[in-house]
Amino acid sequence: MTKNYEELNANRLMPEAKKRVAVYCRVSTDREDQANSFENQQRYFRQYIEREPNWELVDVFADEGKTGTNTKKRKAFNRMIEAARRGELDLIITKEISRFARNTLDSIGYTRELKRRGIGVIFLNDNINTLDTDAELRLTIMSSIAQEESRKTSERVKWGQKRRMEQGVVFGRSLLGYDVRDGRMTVNEEGASIVRRIFDKFVNEKKGCFVIARELKEEGIDPMYCNEWSNTAILRILRNEKYCGDLVQKKTYTPDYLSHDRKYNRGQEEFVILRDHHTPIVSREMFETAAHILDSRAISPEGKAKHSNRFCFSGKIKCGKCGSSFVAKTRKRKDGSQYKCWRCYESARHGSRHIDAEGNETGCKQDSIRNEDALHIMFLVMQSLEMDTERVLRDLKRAIEDVITGDSECVEESSLRQRIDDTEKRKWRLIDLYMSSSITKDEFMVVREKCDREIADCKHMIESIILQGNAANQKDKMIKDAFAAVDEIAGGLVYDDVFYRGMLDRMVVHDRNHIDVYLILMSHKWSYALAHTTDSGVST
Repeated sequence: MTKNYEELNANRLMPEAKKRVAVYCRVSTDREDQANSFENQQRYFRQYIEREPNWELVDVFADEGKTGTNTKKRKAFNRMIEAARRGELDLIITKEISRFARNTLDSIGYTRELKRRGIGVIFLNDNINTLDTDAELRLTIMSSIAQEESRKTSERVKWGQKRRMEQGVVFGRSLLGYDVRDGRMTVNEEGASIVRRIFDKFVNEKKGCFVIARELKEEGIDPMYCNEWSNTAILRILRNEKYCGDLVQKKTYTPDYLSHDRKYNRGQEEFVILRDHHTPIVSREMFETAAHILDSRAISPEGKAKHSNRFCFSGKIKCGKCGSSFVAKTRKRKDGSQYKCWRCYESARHGSRHIDAEGNETGCKQDSIRNEDALHIMFLVMQSLEMDTERVLRDLKRAIEDVITGDSECVEESSLRQRIDDTEKRKWRLIDLYMSSSITKDEFMVVREKCDREIADCKHMIESIILQGNAANQKDKMIKDAFAAVDEIAGGLVYDDVFYRGMLDRMVVHDRNHIDVYLILMSHKWSYALAHTTDSGVST
């Protein structure tokens, strides 16, 4: 009995364990006045804790210049929560709910989790301790008010930014050829010279994006604002309207003020479009020519994506085992030289036929074929064709003569070009009407599409006039060339990949000894076997 009494008295005399307290503070921006507030918050909290004898400061967790509407980017806040989960904290003190979070769900979610762990959060200015019985009700009300204030602030900021955009203020970073400072764009001549070279290579030298990127890389030209020269980087430059002096802003937007995630604007919000806003690096004519070339390569007249000019059999060679298309691959010979071959996509991606970890059958055990093998097979097919050469020549001659003698005087080229200019002016007046809210977005889209169609029709008619003019001037040469081309086709002498693509419907590879060829508009099938192959070609 005496011993138990002494132990009880000893426990009463032991000092109470101090509460481990953490402080969280945050300022919304990194302006100088807010930075001073940031230091003042930390100093105040340290002094506040020192006045409590049973409290012990563990750490001050501080986020500077971070938004309070979500917790994803608040590193200090997340470190504090992790410390609480590890059992290193007993209490968290912060100034007010809006400093802790302006998102109601975050406020309730985190304080509930902390409370389950026996950790309270004290909001000094709001006089709330989350361990109190009525704390969650009061916290919900105050958090909702803070969240609504964030929404209003976001709307005010977006409204102000749009007004400044309409006044010509540039929101964005510097880019190749332009320096952006204090909302103004100035030409950077070092970068501008590279931009001009890119447009010149693309428009005048007829080089593709891959080739241009490779040449710039080989010349050791600094990519400046991209990691490296690539076809994507070149394409972005050719599509950027800033290089002809125009400015289009609000290409991205923030649909949710809580998450702050940015998305591409695909008509959800109005664009801010300013024509001739700054000094252009390339002429408008060159920029529009580049855009026309890109559009013609991207979409065929039927509205389908065009095949790559680099690979004439793209999408034409099919696997007879799994049905997948063959894809182009580059391989090396023993002497170090390279050659192109075609391989089943399933085989290239998943390897030989097998059962994967989920129990699904995948892959394909299919042989690859060389590109020169495919070309040679097409050569043999064309040699085997039986055609009425005399009839083809007669029909072709009649068609050419009809084109040459056609009436090309019905519409003058100059009047068509004037119509294009007038329609372009209508388009820009249309943009002014839309920006001034004189017409709705739907009206704007309908009339703009009509103008685009009218311009495209005029350009097509101009091209036809030019072609007919050239044909009339070169009648004898065209007929002679046409006869020679038909002779080559009839004799199987053509060895041209573009011609083969136009003739080939599909080539089905069952294995190296069973390859079927189907031509467009012909029901007959040709079958070939690759008896043996060498580095130089194929024997069949």
